[in-house]
Amino acid sequence: VQLQASGGGSVQTGGSLRLSCAASGRIGSDNTMAWFRQAPGKEREFVAANRKRDGSTTYYADSVKGRFTMSRDNAKNQVYLQMNSLKPEDTALYYCAMANRLITSSIRAPEYYPYWGQGTQVTVSS
Repeated sequence: VQLQASGGGSVQTGGSLRLSCAASGRIGSDNTMAWFRQAPGKEREFVAANRKRDGSTTYYADSVKGRFTMSRDNAKNQVYLQMNSLKPEDTALYYCAMANRLITSSIRAPEYYPYWGQGTQVTVSS
């Protein structure tokens, strides 16, 4: 499985960006896809995730709830992260991740995702 993330960039506070992640290879009929981010000197943190089976249910970190929206296009094997009202603290390298199974209670834990994209940088200036 290969994941290719794109769409990062530099914006000012309050701006918007839309990240995309394209998956290819052996993609399971049931899968969980997620976005994580990592700022310099900090641990990788959960941003959002959903499962293919119940894609209408998306889990968000409290820090992004109401500002970020994750969506997926299963026909294209792509997921997206629409980021609005960006803040300087959103600055990080953003990764998409995937597991070829349905992750339930541990959906926010990075160690449960075996496949990772290369990351795309998001920089928000004040």
